[in-house]
Amino acid sequence: MVLPDEVEAWLVTDPDVLRSLFADPRVSKDPHRHWPGYRDLPADWPLHTWVSMRNMFNSHGAEHRRLRALIAPAFTTRRIRDLAPHVERITGHLLDEVASAQPGVAVDLRERFANPLPVAVISSLLGITDRDSLDEMRRLVELFFSTTGSPEQVVAGMETLHRLFGEHVASCRRNPGDDLTSDLLAMQDEDGTRLSDGELTDTLMLMFSAGHETTVNLLGHAIAELLTEPRHLAAIRAGELSWDAVIEETLRWQPPLANLPLRFAVEDIELPGGGAIRAGEPIVAGLLAANRHPAHRADGDLFDPARADTAHPSFGHGAHFCVGSQLARLEDRIALSALFDRFPRLTAAFGELQQRPSFISHGHVDLFAITVPEAI
Repeated sequence: MVLPDEVEAWLVTDPDVLRSLFADPRVSKDPHRHWPGYRDLPADWPLHTWVSMRNMFNSHGAEHRRLRALIAPAFTTRRIRDLAPHVERITGHLLDEVASAQPGVAVDLRERFANPLPVAVISSLLGITDRDSLDEMRRLVELFFSTTGSPEQVVAGMETLHRLFGEHVASCRRNPGDDLTSDLLAMQDEDGTRLSDGELTDTLMLMFSAGHETTVNLLGHAIAELLTEPRHLAAIRAGELSWDAVIEETLRWQPPLANLPLRFAVEDIELPGGGAIRAGEPIVAGLLAANRHPAHRADGDLFDPARADTAHPSFGHGAHFCVGSQLARLEDRIALSALFDRFPRLTAAFGELQQRPSFISHGHVDLFAITVPEAI
């Protein structure tokens, strides 16, 4: 495929090849070390955000292990389980607001529910409390994921985002709290070699962006499909289908990210069907295409949460497997259950849903529905 400024990259859409490359130590995510073309990119290259930040997303080997080890304790199974009551409270509050809509008036569930839920969860986890800063952070992250902003907008947006997170770090340094930012600052004060200022800011930006954009899309796709095909919802209510099965099939059928840039071949890698990815060549993971590959699933375009095999690489595979995958699943499980319990007669108010303009983010522009509370 050809990325902006005529940058050529491999688009991998075979799920077996993709998993193999995800787990291959000869594949890196560090452009500074393993992408010779990186140094020739213009400063306003539209995808700079996706490769230039210094965090675990764009690191390799020992550097990746070091940065991931700082974050991983916040996402253990026990920590995620302990977050459940907090997620439930946020969900209930948002549903109260949704219920305040006038009877018969369609509500945009993406804007009023699917989007603010993960934003509230991740901002709480990071200790972000300034409402104005939070709204601006959310807007800028959506700009980067859309991949439609002008180079000038992207550069200006990155500068603003760095400033906002820098101000957040300074605030937490002055008044530390019970949050991940304060924990990372404590580690930095204890041993300055463990995390530089730039790595700290870029790590927080990664946590914030990855911590809500993917969950918004996952939740939106699940809601849309359950409204379009109510038989699946009936199967859940009859105990014939679990919310976990719906979530996993949604992750396979409509992954939150359609394509994920970038990885780089550290050395030549021979491909199963012949040919090779040469050292230094960039790679894009075609998640949506891989999840529906006809050679692996003849009915891959069909949403079937009762299928025996819902395996997917939507959260990655290998060393870079998404550290927040358990949190995303928890949020969606709580949100979907609460939404359809609160509004058992929820009705779609959309025709053909419009996809967000992005080759990376895979979600809807809006998601309108009419909420009818259960009669008391």
